[in-house]
Amino acid sequence: MSKLIEIANLNVGYENKPNVLKDVSLTIYNDDFLGVIGPNGGGKTTLLRSILGLIRPESGTINFFEEEQPVSSINIGYLPQINQIDKKFPISVSEVILSGLTLQKQLFRRYSAADKEKVRDVSGRLGITELLPRAIGELSGGQLQRVLLGRAIIDNPRLIILDEPSTYVDKLFETNFYKLLGDINKEIAIMLVSHDVGTIISLVKNVACVNQGLHYHSGTNVSQEWLTSAYESCPIEILGHGSLPHRVLMQHDHLENEPHNHD
Repeated sequence: MSKLIEIANLNVGYENKPNVLKDVSLTIYNDDFLGVIGPNGGGKTTLLRSILGLIRPESGTINFFEEEQPVSSINIGYLPQINQIDKKFPISVSEVILSGLTLQKQLFRRYSAADKEKVRDVSGRLGITELLPRAIGELSGGQLQRVLLGRAIIDNPRLIILDEPSTYVDKLFETNFYKLLGDINKEIAIMLVSHDVGTIISLVKNVACVNQGLHYHSGTNVSQEWLTSAYESCPIEILGHGSLPHRVLMQHDHLENEPHNHD
């Protein structure tokens, strides 16, 4: 099992919020399906942005590998949270997926017939071929998620990062979407961030809980003790329900009137 990314002793903060991530170390493997969980404000998004090169760490290293050899970068696909997408922007589904082929910051490039054939191949795989000419503003939340996934995988990345992909979609779509991810994971490593602990544990191969620091769990046989330790002040428990389990917060000692946010 070869590694794709090796993070060592990473420290990241902002001007108004130091120590968002403290001494974080993590290895992501070439066949990984890594679930990233953690309380609201614990640093999950900061970790993603650091891996994508959008934030400069204060200290520590993020190293990339191809066939066990260090390289300056790897091809990473990214599926953002749906609420970050401007559905009023006048762009078609086909154009959104094509934009995943925009390499090395070449914002204005001509797309070839081969590029457009890739769009047809990806859309067929995701079951969205009939949506290609439509504007993104006409799509449901579930349809838009598939389109964004198409954009993330069209350039054959080594890793795709998904940030809260089940937000704003119904449970039936969510179940089908996660089955699709399982198929994609046969070829591409996946890093999936979610507040839904139960769903994460039912799908992924390994689990990382980000709460300023990082707790890593190899495999998905996660104990209640590990979850409680990882979440610290907001202990949780797994609750099985229907085809996918969900999580609930356990009773804890926060004062009733104390402001406290959970994912």
